[in-house]
This record gives sequence, C-alpha cells and structure tokens, in this order.
Amino acid sequence: MSIMDKLKKNSKLPETEVMSKSKFFLDVEKISIDVPMLNVALSGSLDGGLTQGLTVLAGPSKHFKTSFALKIAAAYLNSDPEAVILFYDSEFGSPQSYFENFGIDPSRVLHTPITNIEELKFDLVTQLEGIDRKDKVIIVIDSIGNLASKKEIEDAKDEKAVADMTRAKQLKGLFRMVTPYLAMKNIPMLAINHTYQTMEMFSKAVVSGGTGIYYSASNIWILGRRQNKTGTEVTGYDFIINAEKSRYIKEKSKIPISVSWDGGIEKYSGLLEVAIAGGFVVKPSNGWYNKVDLETGEVVGTKVREKDTKTDEFWTDILSNQKFKDFVQNLYSIDKKAEVVVDLEEIL
Repeated sequence: MSIMDKLKKNSKLPETEVMSKSKFFLDVEKISIDVPMLNVALSGSLDGGLTQGLTVLAGPSKHFKTSFALKIAAAYLNSDPEAVILFYDSEFGSPQSYFENFGIDPSRVLHTPITNIEELKFDLVTQLEGIDRKDKVIIVIDSIGNLASKKEIEDAKDEKAVADMTRAKQLKGLFRMVTPYLAMKNIPMLAINHTYQTMEMFSKAVVSGGTGIYYSASNIWILGRRQNKTGTEVTGYDFIINAEKSRYIKEKSKIPISVSWDGGIEKYSGLLEVAIAGGFVVKPSNGWYNKVDLETGEVVGTKVREKDTKTDEFWTDILSNQKFKDFVQNLYSIDKKAEVVVDLEEIL
C-alpha cells in the first residue's frame, strides 16, 4: 500500500480524496450569462461564468446591485429546470414583478424574510446542512449591508443609545461558517452590500461589514456608474464593475456594463473598448467603427455608428474567434501570464 493510499484510508473524513480525482476540483460547473463581460467579471473568460462560492455586489444606493444579482440568478435558473433561488430579504425592495422582469418564475424562489444577522446565520446554516451537492440552489441575500445585529435591536428595545460593537464579529462568523459549505456543495451565493467612503485626504470606497467578507468572498465588486446622455437627456447609465477582490481576474480591473431605460442591460456592453484595445475593431473617425479581419489584420466591412455595434451581427464572428477569447483572457484572468499590456484606465 502506498503512503497516499494509507493516508486516504486513515482519514476519518469521507470526502478525503487525491486532489487529481477530487470532485471539488473536477466537478465545478460554470453557469454562462448572456452578457459576455459579466462572464469575464465572474471568471476571467468569455466562455466562463458563475461558479460556486460567495460573490459580493457592493455600492451606494441605486447602483443596480440587486438587478445584477437577479440577472445572474436568472442565468442559473435557466441552466437547469430544477434549479431554485433561496432569497433572504431584509430590504423588501424587490417585489414579485421585479423578478418577473428578469424572466424569473416566482414559484422557483423561496422568499425568507430576515430582521437580523443571527436569524440569517441560523437559517442559512440549517439550509446548507440539508442541501446535497446534486441540488441546484443559488442563494441571494438582499442585503447584508442593511442588516442589524440582534444586540442592536435589543438595545433599541431597551432604549440604550450605545454603539453596537458585535455586528462585524457576527458577520465574520456568518461567512466563516458558510464558506466551506458553498464549495463542498457547489453552491453560488450572491450578497448585496453597501459601501462607505474613508476619511482620508483622497477617500475611497470600502465594503461595509468588516474583514470577514473579504476573507470569504471569491469576488467582491464595488459598483460605480456614469451617465449616458443624448444631448442633455439621460438615456441610461454605464455601471462600472470594479474588481475589489477576485480569485479569477486581476484585482482593480474595471468592466463597464451599460443599462438603458428602454432596453435594460445591453448584452454586448463593455466589449467595444476591449476589442479596440486589442485591434479587433478600429475607430477610423469620430463616432464610426470598423471591424478588422482577424486573419489578415485588414479593415473590413463598412463603417458603422456605435449604436450599430450592439448587435449579434457585429459581434458573433468576433466572439467565436479564439484569438479574441485569448486576448480577453490574457487581459483579465489571473491564470494567464501578462502576454498583453493594456492600460485599462485609458480604454475604459
């Protein structure tokens, strides 16, 4: 008997396995989303997507946090007819119609109202204990940023005007407990959170809730936004995904996702800037764009306006080309060596 076989036999934990054979590394699915740059933000690849573990979506109010979470959750439901959402709700800002707007059948959502961190912790751990790895469940928490601790509520009942020093500790304990379950049971969890500005001379956005969130999360997004205007009329926003932490893409990467009032999330948003940076699309004159033949490097086709670059016709051949896929992965993924050097601040 080899030493490896001996160690495996002596282990008292049933999931012990040689790493090359472990289901925790081999059996990890990626749920693709129909917005290619969201796949990049989640995994570093256009062909990737959502995986197990914690993703935190943080930002100020009205920064599309819940909408991004529901867009991702909808893709998870579409991947399997048996999949369901376990939705923990502390804000009650997402009515049934909001889910339906993202194509989510409310009968596939288990709505669990929560009033404090301890309620969330006890119920979530109980649910995770009862889930098998084969069960298709995605967890959404809206939100942890607005969730009080039990002590804070009890102090209010007792009319005690004292600072609550236990909240960060309770949150840290919550994520410390659930992190192994998410990996071992192949469950993605999306948590909405808030940010606050530091008091430094050059302030920066920081995710609320203490260090426990940072330790446990696979992805932390801090969402920013900028207006899109036609003349003086605001027609929508570019929401900027700032990768505060990621196990998959280079931290501090910026990925713009456009949202218009009339069309919702623009499927191909964020791609144009990257394609220009890689030489797959050129901008011969202001407001006009040309595609480049990916084999010869020659400019092809007629010039089109920016609005005409947001179509299947414009992107299908580019997205299916391996050179473009490799360029995007080299640009964002931490699994790739820096074969390309692009100033993301410059192009975004």
